[in-house]
Amino acid sequence: MLFRMIRGVLFHQKGKMLLIAFTIALGASLATGMLNVMLDVGDKVSQELKTYGANITVKPKDSSLLSDIYDVGDGEEMNAAYLKEDELGKLKTIFWAFNIVDFTPFLDTQVTLPSGDTVKMVGTWFNHHLDLPTGESLDAGVVSMRSWWDVTSGKWLDEKDENFLSEIMVGTLVAQQQGWQVGDTVKLTAARGEKDVTVAGIFDAGGDEDGQIFATLDLVQALTDRENKVASIEVSALTTPDNDLARRAARNPLALSSRDYETWYCTAYVSAICYQIQEAITGSVANAVRQVAESEGAILDKTQLLMILITALSLIGSALGISNLVTASVMERAQEIGLLKAIGARDHSITGVVMTEILITALVGSVAGYFMGFGFAQLIGHSVFGSAVEMKPMVIPIVAALIALVTIAGSMPAIRMVLRLRPAEVLHGGH
Repeated sequence: MLFRMIRGVLFHQKGKMLLIAFTIALGASLATGMLNVMLDVGDKVSQELKTYGANITVKPKDSSLLSDIYDVGDGEEMNAAYLKEDELGKLKTIFWAFNIVDFTPFLDTQVTLPSGDTVKMVGTWFNHHLDLPTGESLDAGVVSMRSWWDVTSGKWLDEKDENFLSEIMVGTLVAQQQGWQVGDTVKLTAARGEKDVTVAGIFDAGGDEDGQIFATLDLVQALTDRENKVASIEVSALTTPDNDLARRAARNPLALSSRDYETWYCTAYVSAICYQIQEAITGSVANAVRQVAESEGAILDKTQLLMILITALSLIGSALGISNLVTASVMERAQEIGLLKAIGARDHSITGVVMTEILITALVGSVAGYFMGFGFAQLIGHSVFGSAVEMKPMVIPIVAALIALVTIAGSMPAIRMVLRLRPAEVLHGGH
């Protein structure tokens, strides 16, 4: 009997039921899309921010201490201590190795140009091929770490080119002052040697680098007699936004309880990654670039808050739509419900029938909405982040619970109407 009543309503009021299912599908699709993106957006925001530079700098402990005391930069005079180039591969052996997206070392010196001017020359990796202790290999360097640089003429240095040791890249300011063009050969004189080099590219960095010369790390090491030495390392890492635990650990990790220490160490906080880098690289101190790390956390929090608000508003809208449609459906069936009450049907039985009909409709709408929402999430992922959004299994029970809650909440006005309905008034045309 119950099945026949439900089937009758679903078929005889199929227009309203389809509208209810469509309303629920819209709410479910927005909730599914926003939740999938929200749960996946952390890594994607981090990846986007990594294109704008490193979020960790690594320096020798002694030179970092002197810089802090005397408030000076990374001039050659202060870099009495160095890191070892052959230890850089250890960055990919730490606990959070897979979160290390890219890194590159730096070593600078002052060189004298043919005009007699002195400029800063920076040695670094460009697309340096590195064989890791784990047996893996990667290409790292400023080509990806400085992706916003505009190479206005020429090209990036290519370490796979056999002539890369005799090539340089110069900033636009140096090129303009010296009248250099791509292809020009110039002599650079350093404290420990000189070298004839060719201008391979001219770049516009929009900062201090425009007044500098960039060359391979091997060339600067040779000109300064500092083989296997680097002055600093920039690291780009995917990190988790800081919380109170991360901030306490950044001040003094040894002051944490053993349980808090384990939680902190096994979470990709920027302070935890810095701590592990210091463990891996001899005589190093790693510090977060706070502007990048804090911006990342702020952007992520605001993005997630926006998505939560969109999800909440869409569900509220669905609840209002369901309320109107279910109430209209009950009003049309007022005489039928009055007749059921007149022949002895109890309120809870009638309410159960109405809710069963609505929940079946909600189930159909939710399934359709879930797949619509997942497609919506992929559209956001590809259009905003240029990559697919990962399907999160935990979204399914969350969306199911939310839709059930919204459906029940939206049906409450209609249920109250059913409970207040008096058979005598309805059957005799009263109100």
